[in-house]
Formats: sequence, structure tokens, C-alpha cells
Amino acid sequence: MPHPVDVHVGKRIRHRRWLAGMTQQQLAQGVGIKFQQIQKYETGANRVSASRLWDIADALDVDVSFFFEGLAVEENAERETRAVPDDILGDKEALELVRSYYAIPEAQRRRLFDLARVLSDVA
Repeated sequence: MPHPVDVHVGKRIRHRRWLAGMTQQQLAQGVGIKFQQIQKYETGANRVSASRLWDIADALDVDVSFFFEGLAVEENAERETRAVPDDILGDKEALELVRSYYAIPEAQRRRLFDLARVLSDVA
């Protein structure tokens, strides 16, 4: 059974790869491994070594710390207070929304953000 941290890191790899518009094959080539290994990392089936995670971070143009963001220290307490689904990184619709959001020019994006904040406060 995969360790929860390995699953989290794998989801973060998949999330960043998807936002970058990169295939598993492209990431694997950038890191110098086979795409099947990327699949295993993304599912948490295989643990990512520190040096490999460094290479993946470099290929995806993020800091290594990116893969650990959102990792719950106290999962139960966090679940009770969180309004966002546990697997937001696995939700294609949410990721597509983020990708589309960043495709909008900055000034318009800010206005959209303000509108979303007001709507969420009203709901």
C-alpha cells in the first residue's frame, strides 16, 4: 500500500505536469527515464528518490518544495475545516479552470478573481 506522502507527491507531479501542458512521455524524456516510471510516481506506486524529485522539479520549473505544499500535518483537523474537496488536484474540471484563469490577461483576471470572491461570500 502506498504511503500517503508518496501519493501526495505523485498528485503534485501530475498536477504541475498537466498545468504545464506536458505529457508523461515529455516529462520522462526531460528527466531521462521511461514514461511508465512517471506513471508509477504519479499514482504513488513508486516512491520518488530525492535526486529524481530534484530532476522532476527542474523539468517542471518548480522548487522541490512545490511537491510538498498542502501536505496535511494533522489530516483530520484539516479535513474538518476545509471547504475544498480532498482530491482537488485530481479534478480535471478544477485544473482546467485554473489553466483557463491564467490564460486571461492580468487586469481582467484580477476582476474575475474579485467577482469570484464576492460570489463565494454571498453563497
